Amino acid sequence: MERVLGMADGVILLTDAAEGPMPQTKFVLGKVLKQGLRPIVVINKTDRPDGRPDAVVDEVFDLFVSLGANDKQLDFPILYASGHDGWADEELDGAREPASASGSGSGACAAAAGVAGQVLCDAGHTSDNDPFLGPCLTFRVIQDTARVNTTVKAINLDGAQIEAGRLTKLLRFEGTQRVPVDEVQAGDLICIAGLAKASVADTICDPQVTDALHSTPVDPPIMSVTITVNDSPFAGKEGKKVTSTMICERLLAEAETNVAITFNESAGKDTFEIGGRGEL
Repeated sequence: MERVLGMADGVILLTDAAEGPMPQTKFVLGKVLKQGLRPIVVINKTDRPDGRPDAVVDEVFDLFVSLGANDKQLDFPILYASGHDGWADEELDGAREPASASGSGSGACAAAAGVAGQVLCDAGHTSDNDPFLGPCLTFRVIQDTARVNTTVKAINLDGAQIEAGRLTKLLRFEGTQRVPVDEVQAGDLICIAGLAKASVADTICDPQVTDALHSTPVDPPIMSVTITVNDSPFAGKEGKKVTSTMICERLLAEAETNVAITFNESAGKDTFEIGGRGEL
């Protein structure tokens, strides 16, 4: 969640006009405030007969206070809305005209540019492995611009180089689609190909950059499972996809895209240890 919020300019806190803040609201809002974002509070379902929007606003404010919101975050804008009727307004008894949205928002961080020749990206919010492009990273460009075939390097949180390479493919997100482009700039959410070892929490940057961007490190596993080769008299009779080689290939493929797990193989190739944070 922290990684996704790190790619956002802002958030909308959607609250039911009758039920008010829910337990999950407290959890998510706490993460939002910790990231320094300023939520826009939307009180939805104001058309409900049992709606109590004014009281819900007070409950939301109290929740902000209990979670340690700063003065700017406490001064949150409020919109009253009805998703059923299709309207949103700053006043509860306002004109209630149909809600609309405009602008792509892709240039929200353009002001962060200004260091010529440097491309700073908090790379590694999500990773993927495309059958045609190979390993892909999805992230947000924090500073300056990048072009196809730009030479970059990947560094970890300590500033140590992981690998160097070229951006062989740039894909910008437009809605849910990934659109190939020749250039991306600060604020763009993009997917890149060309780097095989970079992963979550790493920084993709110009070769001359030495300082990594702040990012949330990947938590170490809290549990592990050891898988060994079946040497019982019934070995090989359970199915066709249970050989050690097939299991190893499947686990390696999972570890390439799932940063929540670790994979280790014994010297004899007959034992695998999988670590994770509850996904096992």
